[in-house]
Amino acid sequence: MNNEQTSAAAVKVLLIGGSGFLSGTMARAALRQGHDVWAVTRGQRPVVEGVRKITADRKDRRGFAEAVARENVRWDLVVDCIGYSAEDAAQDVEVFSGRASRLVFISTDFVISPIERPWKIDETYDRFNDTPYGTGKRAAEEVLLNQRSLSSTVLRPGHIYGPGSLLGCIPLHGRDPQLLDRLRKREALSLVGGGHFLQAPVFAADLWEMALSCFNNPAASGQVYFAPGPDVVESRAFYRIIGEILGVDVTIGEVPISEYLREHPEHQSFCTHRVYCTDKATHDGLKRPTTPLREGLRLHVNSMI
Repeated sequence: MNNEQTSAAAVKVLLIGGSGFLSGTMARAALRQGHDVWAVTRGQRPVVEGVRKITADRKDRRGFAEAVARENVRWDLVVDCIGYSAEDAAQDVEVFSGRASRLVFISTDFVISPIERPWKIDETYDRFNDTPYGTGKRAAEEVLLNQRSLSSTVLRPGHIYGPGSLLGCIPLHGRDPQLLDRLRKREALSLVGGGHFLQAPVFAADLWEMALSCFNNPAASGQVYFAPGPDVVESRAFYRIIGEILGVDVTIGEVPISEYLREHPEHQSFCTHRVYCTDKATHDGLKRPTTPLREGLRLHVNSMI
């Protein structure tokens, strides 16, 4: 796990969506390091203690812009955790040009087409998804990558896990609120394809470290990077590690892939290998995620029990 130390120089950080799982994780990590943290939130949930709250709904474009402007702050780093469309990205450019040194946009590996995908790819791969979620995120990426008003970086994580979220990385037990109870009761889990698909889940706190490493990094401006965790495992290993932490054996049954996709064609991206090259991030000096899956899951499970 990354060692968290107070930074030599405090960074002014703004999180868009500051009361959610990922943004809340980032807020806590940034505060522990001594950074100054603001968050834009609708105000429906409390923000992390110590965060300066900006109450605004990004769907209210004018209200959002006015609320940010009233702060009269130039942020070093803005992280957009809840951008899903070209309109959201255009809003970032309009509102934060001149108000932020760097914007980091949290995208997703679901922008990539799952059809006939090689088992491992890098950022040059250009076959994209056609589902609403994937196309929306890709449209946002394109807005940011094709403008020069705001220095921005796009990160593409796969499955994000950690304290504050539900456990489970693949259907039929993706983010299953009953997962720990099922395992304690020795219930068999039903996973698409038996959970044989490879992936590299990323610990949420590691995404903060990667985002922070984009600040004051000229090489990362205008770039997109995959953001996988350090361990590539079969998806079923995710559940078996949880079982080991609980001290129970895990039984896994197979849901036929074709049968599942007939009913859920929008979930094709779960039914493919999700393995990504990180050479570009390494070359450009980004801090790659380092928390081992077993350690991250131990922290995640312990936070729930």
